[in-house]
Amino acid sequence: MNDLPLDSATRHALSDLADAQGRTVDDVVADAVRRYLREEQRSVREAAERLADAHADLLRRLGE
Repeated sequence: MNDLPLDSATRHALSDLADAQGRTVDDVVADAVRRYLREEQRSVREAAERLADAHADLLRRLGE
């Protein structure tokens, strides 16, 4: 899990960003992955809530 197949331009950009922030590339990547996961989890949760609301009557009838 420690090796990511990134092109050289992305690796260079990560290295530059890490250097500018005084952080390691690993820290920058880990932070980006955590942010991505939070956003995707929020998006999936919102979609599930919309579906549950849209089909609330059906779900209620199935539960009877």
